[in-house]
Amino acid sequence: MKSEVQSLSFMEKKAHSYYFGKDAYENMIKDSKYTSNKELLTIPGAVHTDLYDNPDVIPFLTKFRNFLKKTELVNYGKKY
Repeated sequence: MKSEVQSLSFMEKKAHSYYFGKDAYENMIKDSKYTSNKELLTIPGAVHTDLYDNPDVIPFLTKFRNFLKKTELVNYGKKY
């Protein structure tokens, strides 16, 4: 198990605060030996409210499952 906190960040490309989230992610991985358990997912064409309830632009379920498996935070046989 990795010893640093795992992070999966979702950012909508059209958000006015996109630069802030991107900068925060880059600072989080800068000079870190634990970059393999961090990921930034940019969702092109999405606005902030799309990430709440628009399944056409939300790749959450598959992305969450893959991230949890990759970071060893999920029991592989369990269904979510």
